[in-house]
Amino acid sequence: MKIVDRYILKAHAAPFLFAFLTIIFVFTLQFFSLFIARFVGKGLDLLVISELILLQISWMVVLAVPMAVLVSTLMAFGNLTNRSEIAVMRSGGLSMSRLILPVLIAASVLAFLVERFNNVVLPEANYQAKLLLRDITKTKPSFGLTENAFSSFIDGYSILVRDIDPDSGELRGVTIYEGTRDDYSTVITAETGSISFTQDSHYLIMELYNGEIHEMIMNTKEEYRLMSFSRHRFVFSSTGYGFERTDPESVRRGDRDLAADQLKAMGKEFLKRIASGSMKATSLLMDDQKRIASAYENRQKGEERIILRSKSLSLRRSLALERVDGMLEELDASIDRISADRRMYNKYMVEYHKKYALSFACIIFVLVGAPLGVLAKRGGFGVGAGLALAFFVLYWALLILGEHLADRNLLHPGFAMWLANILMAFIGGVAYWRVTSTGAGNNR
Repeated sequence: MKIVDRYILKAHAAPFLFAFLTIIFVFTLQFFSLFIARFVGKGLDLLVISELILLQISWMVVLAVPMAVLVSTLMAFGNLTNRSEIAVMRSGGLSMSRLILPVLIAASVLAFLVERFNNVVLPEANYQAKLLLRDITKTKPSFGLTENAFSSFIDGYSILVRDIDPDSGELRGVTIYEGTRDDYSTVITAETGSISFTQDSHYLIMELYNGEIHEMIMNTKEEYRLMSFSRHRFVFSSTGYGFERTDPESVRRGDRDLAADQLKAMGKEFLKRIASGSMKATSLLMDDQKRIASAYENRQKGEERIILRSKSLSLRRSLALERVDGMLEELDASIDRISADRRMYNKYMVEYHKKYALSFACIIFVLVGAPLGVLAKRGGFGVGAGLALAFFVLYWALLILGEHLADRNLLHPGFAMWLANILMAFIGGVAYWRVTSTGAGNNR
């Protein structure tokens, strides 16, 4: 049996290594093709670019390993079936589950290694990549702008650009949210604009054309100002620009820069805040009910008429409405805080479960690939890669769907992240049942 186990594992080794390196190469090529235009002409050292690519490979490994397991399993069992070796082994009394067992054990070891990689290497690599991209962004401001996405490379400002001319660098469809003042909320829009350094590189200049400035006082929200301009200039200090390494302790870690235990701790913290907010909202609601009941009792006793005897009916209604509006606003604010904390909890828990779901996918893909390889009966790289790509696209689509549903609080984060594994396990179970019930692989 040891000879058979070694033989089956040996049949997987070369396809796994080839598939893994191919997937990493494709991912790297895709990443480099997307960012090459943004790197060229920035005066960056080749070592800096190489470091960024190396750091980006970390997330590629997490996806490449399960996909390589699926490709190698499909190819190996397809080749063994095509050469009638599976039929010979099963005729000798070996069940399909016994043939899959050594591959499952190897996949379990891989799953453990991927889980360790997810919790030890990947968070730090993601964090260092974020720092390096931040440092590269400082070499040229337009590098920090992404079309149709908010950029915050200038402290206190969120900048949205609809289109960036690759040749002239002209910005089109600019929207800027200013957050430098607590008393004012300011939104600036412009048809076109540009961003550049002064000649001495001491200041960063953003010029906007044909736009509007919208301002609102945050305290009262009653004063609103609208100003139009044909040309408007922003001047920022360029301190810190030019390629310099950022202090790692100065940038806060995001959900993808944390290990599982840190994500779980953050989730517990948000659960506490949700519970506290729920208690506060319940208390506010009960207090409001008591006030309304008390006001009704006073009115029944005639005290309200005595107190407000000299006041007009319209004034009394106005005072009552203001009181109710105030109570509702306070309650709405509490509910909004609970919703925000719930979204953050879901966000951290999605990343927590994703680390383990992707690791466990190595085992799931063996259960899917082995019976499908036997049913396919041909184990060429084209067949293996094609089936693997189809199933992995389905798996990844389900993972993304689950993430969106969890973010919107429509599914529990745990179930949302394990949904893809559950469906793949079901498909693998159906394929295994077909192999064992119809005797696939027994025929020469």
